[in-house]
Amino acid sequence: MKVAFAAVLLMCLVLTSSFFQLSMARSGFCSSKCAKRCSKAGMKDRCMKFCGICCSKCKCVPSGTYGNKHQCPCYRDMRNSKGTAKCP
Repeated sequence: MKVAFAAVLLMCLVLTSSFFQLSMARSGFCSSKCAKRCSKAGMKDRCMKFCGICCSKCKCVPSGTYGNKHQCPCYRDMRNSKGTAKCP
């Protein structure tokens, strides 16, 4: 009984921490980094959406408004279903 309760408690703790980390990444860090990254984008809404997705998965956004993807290999290597770069 105690082992089952401990396992459930541990699982809840792991799930809670992953959701907390994702929400923290999107809220402050990702939104400010993506706003800077997408500041000169023609389609700002689309840029912010995909930048936010990439940032939450990779936990980083390259500096500047274009290029510099070598600073974040995960961001650079993420691809969409067509095989092109997903992250702006």
